[in-house]
This record gives sequence, C-alpha cells and structure tokens, in this order.
Amino acid sequence: MKNKYSKLITPYTFKRSRVTIPSRTALSPMLSLYGENDGTVGETALNYFGKRSDCQGLLITGASYVSKYGFYNNELGLDDDRFIPGLSKLASVMKKHGNKAIVQLHHAGKQASGTAEKYGFVQVPSKIQEQKDGNIIDKVMTEDDIESLIKSFASATKRVIKAGFDGVEIHGANWYLLHEFFSPLYNHREDKWGGSLENRMRLPLAVVHAVIDAAKDKPDFVIGYRLTPEENMPSRMTGKLSNTMGYTLKDGLTLANRIADLGVDYIHYSLFSKYNAKPQGYEQSYGQILKNNIGDKATTIVSSGVHTADDALDALNHGDIIAIGRESLIEPDFIAKIKSGESNQIETEITQENAAKLALPPLLVDLLLQKDTPFLVEGRENLTVIRNKKIKVSNTDSDTTSGASK
Repeated sequence: MKNKYSKLITPYTFKRSRVTIPSRTALSPMLSLYGENDGTVGETALNYFGKRSDCQGLLITGASYVSKYGFYNNELGLDDDRFIPGLSKLASVMKKHGNKAIVQLHHAGKQASGTAEKYGFVQVPSKIQEQKDGNIIDKVMTEDDIESLIKSFASATKRVIKAGFDGVEIHGANWYLLHEFFSPLYNHREDKWGGSLENRMRLPLAVVHAVIDAAKDKPDFVIGYRLTPEENMPSRMTGKLSNTMGYTLKDGLTLANRIADLGVDYIHYSLFSKYNAKPQGYEQSYGQILKNNIGDKATTIVSSGVHTADDALDALNHGDIIAIGRESLIEPDFIAKIKSGESNQIETEITQENAAKLALPPLLVDLLLQKDTPFLVEGRENLTVIRNKKIKVSNTDSDTTSGASK
C-alpha cells in the first residue's frame, strides 16, 4: 500500500550542490543550549543530536558563532581550529542514519550576551543608544571590523568542511547582526554599508559570496541562508504587529532574489507564526510568495507550527522543505515513524513517561520550565521529572550516557 505521506519521505536533491536528502523535512535550528561553556562539543551535544539523528532528512544545528565578538553562552564555536575535533564527532553522530548535517553560521550582533559578559561590548551596525544594559557598550563596527567579519564566515565554513559536515546555513534572520545591517531600524550608517537598500544588502551579500568562495573546492556542499521575510511581522511574544516599520516584504524578497542569484542552495524563511501565515493584504502565504518570486533559482524552506504528519504534508504547499522545530524536541523519531507507517504514534507533547528519554540539555530544560519563557513546548511542565530527580539517560544513537540534570 502506498504511504499517504510519500511526498514527505521522497528524497530531495538540491539544484546547485546536487546533494540529496532522504526526506523533505529539516530539523529547524534552535536555541537548545547544548554547547559547552568554552564553545566545544561535549556529551550534551552528542546526546542531543544523537537522539535526533533520524529525526528529519536535513539536520541543522542551532546558531554557532563565527567570531568571539558575536556569541551568546552555550553556542558551539567555529572561530578556531581547536573546535574541529569535536565538530567531527558531532558530524558523525548527526549523519549516522544517512541524513545530511548542516551547521548554522552566526554572529549575534547586539544580542551577543556572551561577548557582552566577556568583553563589555557588543558589535552593532550603528549606535542606537549610548549604552546597553548598564556598562555594556554598543560598539559600532569599523570598516576593518566588517572585513574581518566577512573573513570569519569564510574561515568558519572551511572548518565545517574539515569536520565532515554536508553544508552551512548563514543566519541572516531574527535580529542578529546580518539582519541588523539589512534593517533600517538598526543600520543608520552613512558609508557604503548603510543607507540605501543596495548598501544595506551589501554585508549579507558579501558574506554569502565569501562562504561560496570558501567552499569552491567542494561542490557537493550545501549553502543556505536564513531570512526573516519582513520586520512588520507579528511578535512571537504578543502576536501583535510591530508599531515601527523596518524593512518591508518587498525589501526582503529583493534580498532573497539577490542571494539566490549568487548561487545558494536554499532560502530558509524564519517565521514567528504558523507555516501558512500570510502577510497583511496578501492571499498567499509567506512561503508561497517567496517561491513565486525566486522560482527555481533556489529551494525554499519554511518553518513553524508543524506537529503531526498531516501538518507536515500540508506545509509542503508552502515550501519545498519543511523545517520542524519544537516537535523535533518532543518526537526525535518524527520522520522515522512516518517512513515505517507509524505516523499515528508520533508524540505531540512531552509526557512524564518520555521526558527522560529526549536527551534535552539541562540548560534547555531550565529555560523551558521558566514561567515566562517565550519557548512554549507542549507538555513542558512534565520536564520537572528530570529536573527534580537525578536520572541517567542512555542514548544508544551516540553511544554515550549523561546525566539529564545536575
């Protein structure tokens, strides 16, 4: 009997790199707090990704910093060769079941809390206010800083290749540094890196070009770009539209087209609502509008709000590949169960019975249990069973064992 979800589990080949993934689903890059304090890969990361190595066809790490001047705590580091051995272990764990592994390249910009704690400043396109959080200074990037940043993305790409990963995703969304340079809300520069739309696109495009050049000797290497469609989107916290207009949907589509023209494999839309969300005044969803604009120049990935196999199947009406985030925390065997005809057994909430089996990082558990957390995961209250008890969690996928709570 034909699997109802055959469209989901059919292999997909990227046009540029010709890399094939075994399903049209991706593990969405998330703030999962699995890195060690020094940015290295440890047992926490190996357990977390080992448990999810057969979760989706394309596995994307959370944000990983390309520069010591743009990190938040418990990210993985990419700015030094000393990280390569650990990254190699992680690549092997993630690819164990034949899925493809991608590292997300990131500079946190004004949100770089780790940099702020360590150095007392954060790098920004422009000085929006005199100080950030007391004595933490917003340090406007110089021309040399910007050129160094571009090189850091290229160097990080080369380290990712050496570690054995299948590709990188450039994080240009969610109000981190590349987004900030593109945004007229944050970029008030009067040089070639700011002002006009063309100038505000200059840094994102330069980074894409540098990453493509860094990978030129490895044609079978996936390169993607994550982009927030527009700045006047509903807040993930309140659901209300922003009162301040930043870059528009038209601006975002212009950047997406320019990035696609450079020769990336995919554009990944970062949405703060469901995958079928529509911009104000439009009949089509964000994902459908993106696809209609860039055509076959690049694959489109859309994320948000998928919890069941039927959700994922419907989401393919809005993107070529579906990125699944919170549900991948809850159900590490999401795509495996669909392939085996067990889609009706997909877990859609954390239970007291499955909580200890999910290999969730202790810091992520703490974050999910915070009363005012913005990261709402169904059944998160049941994580108290692993916070309140010392439980050893065995993870056969990565051949490691670690404590689920300290």
